[in-house]
Formats: sequence, C-alpha cells, structure tokens
Amino acid sequence: MILFACVLTLICTAMASGAEAAPAAAKKHHHVDAAGKSGPVSVAYVEVNSNSMLNVGKYKLAGSGANVFDIGVIFAANINYNGSQAYLSFNQQVQSVLDNAATQIRPLQQQGIKVELSILGNHQGAGFANFPSQSAAAAFAKQLSDTVSKYGLDGIDFDDEYADYGVNGTAQPNDSSFVYLVQALRQDMPGKLITLYDIGPSASRLSYNGVDVTGMFDYAWNPWYGSFDVPGIGLPKDRLSPAAIDLGSTSADAAANMARQTVDGGYGVYLTYNLTSTDIHDYISRFTDVLYGSDAVHSG
Repeated sequence: MILFACVLTLICTAMASGAEAAPAAAKKHHHVDAAGKSGPVSVAYVEVNSNSMLNVGKYKLAGSGANVFDIGVIFAANINYNGSQAYLSFNQQVQSVLDNAATQIRPLQQQGIKVELSILGNHQGAGFANFPSQSAAAAFAKQLSDTVSKYGLDGIDFDDEYADYGVNGTAQPNDSSFVYLVQALRQDMPGKLITLYDIGPSASRLSYNGVDVTGMFDYAWNPWYGSFDVPGIGLPKDRLSPAAIDLGSTSADAAANMARQTVDGGYGVYLTYNLTSTDIHDYISRFTDVLYGSDAVHSG
C-alpha cells in the first residue's frame, strides 16, 4: 500500500489528459501451443477451499497430449474492509495454495498453464466500484500486483459479487473507482493477465473522464453457468466467453452445444467452473471434441 506514489503520479497525468496510460492487452485466441493444440482458450475455476489446483493439469487431449485447460483460476481471495480502507485478504485455503506455490502452482505453469487469482467481495462493503479516491484504488492495485509478483502468478481475475456495497458505512458504487483500479493494475503489471467475470456494478463502469479501460482486459466471460450469453463488454470475439459451464451441474449435451456455438460464433474463450478431483474425462471429451477435435484423457 506504500511505494505507489510514482505510479500514481503517472496515472493522474494520464487521467487528466484523457490518454490511456497502459497498453491494450495482447490477443491470445486461437493460439497453437507446443503440443499442437489450436482453438479457443479453455478456463477452469477451482474452488480451492475443497479442491486442488493440480486438477487443472490432469486433463490432456488424447491426440496431441496438449493441455485441455489453458488457464486455471484460484477461487478466491477477497476484498475486505477494515473500517477505513479496503485490503486484500486470503482465507486459510487460498493462503495455503499461495504459500505452497512450488507444489500447487509451479507444476501447472511448467506445463504451460497460466494461473490467475480471482478477487471476490466478502459482504463487508468494500468492492472494486466504491474506492473513495484514485489513490485508494491505486493502493489496492499495488496490493494485487505485489501478490502476483510475490507468488509468481500470471494475473488477476475480477469478480464483483458479494461486496454488499453500503454496509459498514461504505459508499455506493461510483463511476471512477473501477477505471482507476484497472488502469493502475495494468500499469503495475503490463505483461500479466487481467480478466473480468462480467457481473456487478464494476462491469458496467469501464469508462470515466475520457478513459476507457475495456481494452486493458485480456478476457471477459459470462457469469451465468449453464447459459450461452455474450458478455456485455466491448472486447472482440476472440477475447470473450459466452459459454459458462458448471462442470458439476451443466449437462454434457449443453456443454457440447455451447462449445459448438463458441466455434461457430468465432468466440475465443470457453469457461468452466468447479473442477474437482473426480475423473470426468468422458464429460470433458464432449466439449473438447468440438473445440479441438480430440477426446480428453485424465492422468489420474
């Protein structure tokens, strides 16, 4: 929360001029990895309170041996409130994953899988959309980027749910807060992922005072599991996931149908949630056959 004065000075200058201080995120859709996999980016959220991040790396394409999942998301850290300011908080399970990055995160990265940390509200009134000032937003961005650096993560995912804006004397959402936060974070970590779970007041407040941070996100995805709904953010198709699959409740037929809609519609991301240790390679094969032309196998 200290040492952001220089960054803040640059942000203030850019905001005053209406210029974007950070470069737009690079496109990553229809990549071809070392194993020859080509197609949409596949994302897996993992509830680390009860499941291991290592499950993300256990699924491969039968034909090429490529990873099924390209991004694993640690779900979730929290934005908390101490009575005067927001701060980043980790529950015991999230802290354990981070502290044991050598065995819980690095093996995935060594396979070529990127690992993000999701940030979620925690019913305390603090959220991404109600920072009282640009300096407060920049301070929280610094906490995020410091965490990415400390634990060797690949980026941050924003999920503006459960903030309970207004409780504990906190403010209601404002138009500037999330713009300041995303811009500061992109400046702090220009080479890392920033993604958006397209929900909550932050998702509809991406422009302020002539600055639009939409292009600073790498990807955005539909938050409504079991549905195909294009995120309401102005990114190109190759950086959007209209498909949202709950691996525990979305039917295999629906998952396959949404994979077909993803491919036919030219969308670049396919989102899944709640990956556990259970071997569901037959289920996963239903969508990998469509996305990548290959069944999936499980390494056990």
